[in-house]
Amino acid sequence: MRLSKLTIASLAVVAGLSLTACQNDDAATGQDDSPASSSSSTGSSSGGSDQDPAKDPAKDSAGESSDQVQNTAGTCRTDELEVTAQDSTIGGDENRSVAVTFTNGGGRDCSIAGFAGVDLKTNAGTVSAERTGEPAPATILKDGTSISFHISCPANDTGGSGARITGLVVTPPNETKSVTLDWPGAASLPVTDGSGSPVRVGPIGSAGQGG
Repeated sequence: MRLSKLTIASLAVVAGLSLTACQNDDAATGQDDSPASSSSSTGSSSGGSDQDPAKDPAKDSAGESSDQVQNTAGTCRTDELEVTAQDSTIGGDENRSVAVTFTNGGGRDCSIAGFAGVDLKTNAGTVSAERTGEPAPATILKDGTSISFHISCPANDTGGSGARITGLVVTPPNETKSVTLDWPGAASLPVTDGSGSPVRVGPIGSAGQGG
């Protein structure tokens, strides 16, 4: 009977030791799996951080926007332009012509387009020039460079004194400030009943073209 009790007690101790060993093995196995799982997760998150910043769409968009702003020139302002006028009539032309030149002295490139406002002062009142209707594309006027347009006037061949021209008023495109110049062309305009040729102004860049 005593032998049987000792045998049972021994078996119980052995079984307890075996159970403890199994539990320790399971715990060790769980610890071995944890770093591998953590490493896999870290590798996945670091993959996004390897993206090339140069290919970032947001940065590309910002770069293009900045370039567009830098490449856009502001409108030429009256205070930035030196305005001069000279007779440009060619012998044999039916009408008289004056060329008006804008020279950019503003220290920056600027954009100019369309038609300038032109008024002739006469002893009979102010005569406003009509636009010719030619195309008037925008031009980048670089600092220190010039561009011209023409004014076409009917010749005073009536034999009378006509309307004496006393001055030229020029307003650059898209501006409200004007510049007053001496009139360099023929001294007078014919006085008619309105059937004669009007005073006309060409677009910026049109100097030398017919009226």
